[in-house]
Amino acid sequence: MQKKESFLINRLKSVGFAFKGMLILIKTEASIKVQLCIALVITCTGFYFDISKMEWIAQVTMIGLVMCAEGINTAVEAIADFIHPDYNKKIGLIKDVAAGAVFIASIAAVIIACIIYFPKF
Repeated sequence: MQKKESFLINRLKSVGFAFKGMLILIKTEASIKVQLCIALVITCTGFYFDISKMEWIAQVTMIGLVMCAEGINTAVEAIADFIHPDYNKKIGLIKDVAAGAVFIASIAAVIIACIIYFPKF
């Protein structure tokens, strides 16, 4: 009988897998690279304008939301392509809906950025 690993060891392994997934996403997906560049620019802009703690919370939350949505969209597309590699109308709809979720998160992020930064110009 194999000894069961401890809760802590399992959590550390899970974090390792998640970190690996994040690195794969950043290395392989052009859209996440674009989002990362935007996040870096907006973060530098936040330091430049010395935004408030609440503005930082909103900004970091929106960056996280867009990045998460982008990652989930990538996973949905990969699963869809794996299940049905040829064009399929329903798979196309699923992929469009996943991309639409990223678009919604991105629009919300732009609105938050406008609320934070327009008054500073």
